[in-house]
Amino acid sequence: MKKITVIGAGNVGATCANVIAHKDLTREVVLVDIKEGVAEGKALDIWQTSSINNFNTRVVGVTNDYLRTKGSSIVVITSGLPRKPGMSRDDLIKTNASIVIEVTQKVIKYSPEAIIIVVSNPLDVMTYAAYKAARKSSDKVFGMAGILDTGRYKAFLAEALDVSPKDINSLLLGGHGDSMVPLPRFTSIAGIPVTDLLNKEEIDKIVERTKKGGGELVNLMGTSAWYAPGAAAAQMVEAIVDDQKRIFPVCAYLNGEYGLEDVYMGVPVKLGAKGIEEIIELNLTPEEHKMLKDSANDVKATMKVLDEMNLFED
Repeated sequence: MKKITVIGAGNVGATCANVIAHKDLTREVVLVDIKEGVAEGKALDIWQTSSINNFNTRVVGVTNDYLRTKGSSIVVITSGLPRKPGMSRDDLIKTNASIVIEVTQKVIKYSPEAIIIVVSNPLDVMTYAAYKAARKSSDKVFGMAGILDTGRYKAFLAEALDVSPKDINSLLLGGHGDSMVPLPRFTSIAGIPVTDLLNKEEIDKIVERTKKGGGELVNLMGTSAWYAPGAAAAQMVEAIVDDQKRIFPVCAYLNGEYGLEDVYMGVPVKLGAKGIEEIIELNLTPEEHKMLKDSANDVKATMKVLDEMNLFED
C-alpha cells in the first residue's frame, strides 16, 4: 500500500492521518486542504513525531494539489463545514454536498481505483453524494458512522459497568445520529449478554446518550468531535490495508438487503482489501425491522433533498 490520501486537514482529517501514520499502514499519507499552509503544517508536525513514536510513514501536506494524491489506494474524505447558527438543514446539505462532489471528482481523476471512505456530515447523504460523483461500484464507496457510534456506546457501557471497553462487543444499525437503531440483544461483555448485567432502563439511557453523543461534545467544547471520528476512519483504513475481513457497522448502499433499496445507511459488513466484501443481513425482530425502516425513510428524505438540488453532472 503505497499511498493513502486524507482530504480535509481539520481536526478529524488531521487526527485520521496521525493515527494512520502511527499504525505504519502505508509508505505515504497525503493530507489535502483548501486553506494555504494548514495541511502542510499539520503534516510536518505529525512527521516530526515519527522518531518519537517509531513509525516510518511519511506524512506530507498540500494545498489543493490533487496531482500529489495520484495513485492513492484509499481516500478518506472529511471535508465540509459545520452547521452554523441560522443555517437550515438544506443549506448544510447543499454546501457540504458541493464540497464532497468536487473533491470526489478530483481524487477519482488521479486515483480511479481508490476506495473512498466518507466522514463528512450529514454522513449518510454525503456518502451518497460521493457515490454519485465517483460513478463506481458501491462496494468501493462507503461511510464511517457505525464504528464511531459503537465506540461511543461501548465507552458508555464500560463506564456504567466499570469494565474494560476491550471486552465489549456491540452492533448498531441505521442512520447516523437520532435515527440510529440500537440492538441491545447483539451487545455482550466477554460473551455475557448486556441484558444480564443492566436493566432495560439503564440500557435505554445509554442508547439515548449514544444517539446524542455528537451533540454532547458540541455542547461541551463548542465544536464537533475529532479524536473518535478520526480514529474510527483510521480503523476502517487498517481493515482494508491489512485485508482483515473485520465485521464493522458501515454506511453502505443497500439494494434489496433488509428489504431496503437505493439508500445509504449503517449495516454490518465484512471489510477487507476489496472494500465491502459482504453485507451481512441479521435476522431482525419485527420491532427492530420497523426501526430500521423508519431510519431508512429519514435518510431517504435527506437523499431526496440532495437529488432535487441537481448538483450532479449528467
